[in-house]
Amino acid sequence: MPSFEQHCEESVQLFGQPFEEVHRWLDEFAGRPPHGMKHRKFRHHLSGIMEVRKRWGEEAAAAARQHVISDLKMEGWTEDQPFPRDEREYVAMSLF
Repeated sequence: MPSFEQHCEESVQLFGQPFEEVHRWLDEFAGRPPHGMKHRKFRHHLSGIMEVRKRWGEEAAAAARQHVISDLKMEGWTEDQPFPRDEREYVAMSLF
């Protein structure tokens, strides 16, 4: 899984700024009991990206989408597969 720093570096390369608050928000539950690394089901999907858009705007949503894609790929997801829309779909796709 990309680290917080790696997500921020990727955002700087792609969007010109680190979007630290977005990456912190997406991974807020990471490593916390009882979720551990199963935290992604909460915000690593289209609904989470839409919440980022409401909170921080369109460019932040693009950075959030890239964050989610990077993490999904670490789980074996490929871009020819459906993008999870919400927590239910994320779990149904066995992405964690």
